[in-house]
Amino acid sequence: MKKPIRKELLDELLAEYSSPEDLTGPEGLLKRLTGALVERALQAEMVDHLGYEPNAPEGNGSGNSRNGAGKKTLRTDQGNVTVEVPRDRNGTFEPKLVKKHQRAFNGFDDKILSMYARGMSVRDIQAHLAEIYGTEVSPDLISGVTNAVVDEVQSWQTRPLDAVWPIVYLDALVIKVRDQGIVQNKSAYIALGVGVDGRKEVLGIWLESTEGAKFWLKVINELKTRGVQDILIACCDGLKGFPQAIEAVFPKTVIQTCVVHLVRNSMRFVGWAQRKSVCADLRSVYAAATEDAGLAALDAFEAKYAQRYPAIAPSWRSNWERVRPFFDFPSEVRRLIYTTNAIESLNFQLRKVTKAKGHFPSDEAATKLLYLALRNAEKKWRLPPRFWNSALNQLVIYFEGRLPA
Repeated sequence: MKKPIRKELLDELLAEYSSPEDLTGPEGLLKRLTGALVERALQAEMVDHLGYEPNAPEGNGSGNSRNGAGKKTLRTDQGNVTVEVPRDRNGTFEPKLVKKHQRAFNGFDDKILSMYARGMSVRDIQAHLAEIYGTEVSPDLISGVTNAVVDEVQSWQTRPLDAVWPIVYLDALVIKVRDQGIVQNKSAYIALGVGVDGRKEVLGIWLESTEGAKFWLKVINELKTRGVQDILIACCDGLKGFPQAIEAVFPKTVIQTCVVHLVRNSMRFVGWAQRKSVCADLRSVYAAATEDAGLAALDAFEAKYAQRYPAIAPSWRSNWERVRPFFDFPSEVRRLIYTTNAIESLNFQLRKVTKAKGHFPSDEAATKLLYLALRNAEKKWRLPPRFWNSALNQLVIYFEGRLPA
């Protein structure tokens, strides 16, 4: 149990307190106390390093002694704080609390990364830090903090993955990136997997100007190289070349077209006034108990709307091979795969942070921001245990022998 701070000590510290400025202002108690505590802790580290207190006789002939102190300015939650860092004559003292070359204290760099991950520009971050903490931070420092993430991104993108993924969703969002001096649209493709324990995890981010079987084959082979041995169900929205690529690497994977995307594509032909009724009739197709019942409902839909909306039913028939697996699953699994909303919700969050950027100077800059935004978002990811356990039991039966015991 942590020892409480004595009331008498608090009373002494707050003896001159009369307004919030006295506590949190530029020269307030919190800022001065932070500096004093850091200096006191560094002095304690020096005692531990040398093995004796200042001016103690044990230091005579010890071979090392104190050698003054150097000043260092730290960026803290209370603003810039100047502290004295003790030195030893042999130059062997390595502070632990404030390491050599360290300039930030108490997670200050994390605050910069958090603001950057939410889409704030370098100028906005500068202004925010100056306003809230009274700290002047250069653009180069902010860029240095965010660029330090690049190695982390590389490690994340190549990290080993679980062998089996019950469900993998694939989708893309369009961003603007400067490439060879020209700003162009690129697609950021994201794979979101649901693990055996119901945990959602982004497996990777890939930037590409165009998609196709060759591109997706590279992505799927990369996942396999990183340890993926089996994907039970892959959900996507008609990604060009994806079915052929995944079937070449994981031939047993069931590829499911997002039903909600089919409904949305159908609504392009329908006026606002009729959309509610048309959606209700389409629901009878994909909510049917069996494939035969679904086809019968599609026949009925076509008979009803062929004259007014002739393109809808043929579009469903042309995609039927990727819709039909849906009817083989019970309701618990259908709820998971009939839509890519899990990844679309993620993409919505990513679009919010990329919108303010206008365009990115490079693929690396785009990937860096997307990674930081993902890192923020995934803290809340997990399917409700009861819901996932019910679906998992069904998957174990349907994909017999393919899920770990």
